[in-house]
This record gives sequence, C-alpha cells and structure tokens, in this order.
Amino acid sequence: MYELTIEDTFAAAHQLKGYQGPCENLHGHTFRVQAHIKGNNLKKEGFLIDFKEIKSALKEIIAEFDHHNLNELSYFKTENPTSENLARIIFQKMEKQIPVSKVTVWESPTSSASYYNG
Repeated sequence: MYELTIEDTFAAAHQLKGYQGPCENLHGHTFRVQAHIKGNNLKKEGFLIDFKEIKSALKEIIAEFDHHNLNELSYFKTENPTSENLARIIFQKMEKQIPVSKVTVWESPTSSASYYNG
C-alpha cells in the first residue's frame, strides 16, 4: 500500500457560536490542510497519482475558504466552522475529484482534526 500526502494553507477568520471562551470571539488562523491518498497500484510511470493533480484539486477547494470569515459561508450557517467540520467538507469536495483517504486540518502547529471514511 502506498500513501501520498500533500499540504497547503489558507488564512481565514471564524468564531465558534455557543462556545464559552475566547474562541467565541472573531479570530483568525492560518489553517494547514493535508490530503492523504492511498492505493496499491502504481501507474506505468511509477506513481500512484501525479502530485500536480492532487495539489491542484486541493488548491481549488481551499481557495473558497481563503481570506474569508468562515461563519459567512453557506456551509456554516447551521454548524460551527470548526477544524473537524472543515476537514469533513474538504474531504467530501476532494473525493469527487481524487480518491482521497483522509484530510487533516491544522488550526495551529499543535492542534489538528482529521476526517476519513472509516
């Protein structure tokens, strides 16, 4: 089994409704997003999927979130823009283009959330 990992970042603001603490206030992060792709069969060129294809798909998806107040996006009208929800949304959008196995969203150097079909 092979696993590929690519990552990119985007900057955005959010606030967590119903949360007791500083994160209920509007604040920003530079989110780091990792996409993981697993597979057994390499193409004749010797790779699973071209990194260029994966990077392009992820860049297109996260562009929708970059430099926005996430609370104002339609995804977050009924749920909080947490790292967990971001990971799920990015995964679901990405799996339409790439056979992604897991998406991890880091909101700080020491805190992340992952989503995968398991």
